[in-house]
Amino acid sequence: MSSEEISHIVVIGGGQAGGYACKALRSEGYSRRLTVVADEPHDFYERPPLSKGVVTGGEPLPRLFSEESLAAMAIEWQRPKRATAIDRQAREVLLSDDQRLPYDRLLIATGSRPRLPVPEWGEIPGVMTLRSWEDAQRLKARLETSRRLGVIGGGWIGLEVASSARKLGLEVVVFERQQRLCERSVGAEVSTGLAELHHGHGVDLQLGCQQLALFEQTDGRVAIEAGGNAFEPFDLVVVGTGVSFNLELAREAGLAIEQGIVVDAGGRTSDPYIFAAGDVAQHPQLGLCLQSWSYAQNQARVVAETMLGLEAHYDEPAWLWSDQHGVNIQILGVPRPGLQAVVRHEQQGPVFCYLDEASRLVQMVAFDQPRAIKLGKRWIATQRALEPAQLADPAFNLMTLR
Repeated sequence: MSSEEISHIVVIGGGQAGGYACKALRSEGYSRRLTVVADEPHDFYERPPLSKGVVTGGEPLPRLFSEESLAAMAIEWQRPKRATAIDRQAREVLLSDDQRLPYDRLLIATGSRPRLPVPEWGEIPGVMTLRSWEDAQRLKARLETSRRLGVIGGGWIGLEVASSARKLGLEVVVFERQQRLCERSVGAEVSTGLAELHHGHGVDLQLGCQQLALFEQTDGRVAIEAGGNAFEPFDLVVVGTGVSFNLELAREAGLAIEQGIVVDAGGRTSDPYIFAAGDVAQHPQLGLCLQSWSYAQNQARVVAETMLGLEAHYDEPAWLWSDQHGVNIQILGVPRPGLQAVVRHEQQGPVFCYLDEASRLVQMVAFDQPRAIKLGKRWIATQRALEPAQLADPAFNLMTLR
């Protein structure tokens, strides 16, 4: 089927990946029917501000596009509704209201949802997760009336919530099962830097909490026991222990799935009429799912072009960032065993480089050093061999290595 014969494109998912795919489809000249199935009533919005400015400053819904831009996309919304099944033979999507939507091309951008390590925790009124706009509004209201916050999970979302709560003046204790912060995504040197940052802003870090139990108190507070130690009850507990990818639709439709939906560099799944973008789309080179603002946006743009029959491919390295205690932390690349760590200490902030056996950059983490990240992207793209002593020397100008 040529792009001229594509009369209806259906997008399942009203998040960032779905939004940028729709924008790219229209930008590339697709003018026919475009339907978005979304389980929230809101226009496309981005999620990173939810744990920061939305809960601390009452910022409005962080829309991806202006009302004028969105109106120009001429989207037929099916919201708030859920896609319940994909009929690949008939090329139809079944909706929660029993409607059947025919498609010529289908994009799955269903994202992810918070994962509770103990499902029963979700039944405790004082325990929350953060994923949606409604979650952020509830969290904001609860933080305004709380004195003590417990955070389960020392990953990025947990640390951002801890930072926001400290900004509001709450006492904060973070409980992490591993021996260091963000263990799965950064090296030990970065974990130490993160711990120092949070300690410096009054966050109590409890690491290595293998045994963790939550109990609802009669006054509505939540008691936490960690490693046999009981802590003073918390007014509120936020759980940020990772996500489950919303793969049910794709799995039941029989698409190829590993960690996420298997896609090629153009976002094609194992069905030639179905594509995937964002959290649920397994990175075509890395073989893992990225919960990244930049991946959701840029990979979705590539997928939109591929859906229209254009030559496009996605091969960008992983890149994400986090704002904590007023520090912008950017992470480029993903870690792997056996890398050499090189730490550069500058007044502006530290830069952590992780090199392979050929002294090529595999991962860089920079605190308030956006220019270093730009250099890192070039070094990864060109596979440049680097000199560890130069990287570590704050007197050496990295810009000479452009």
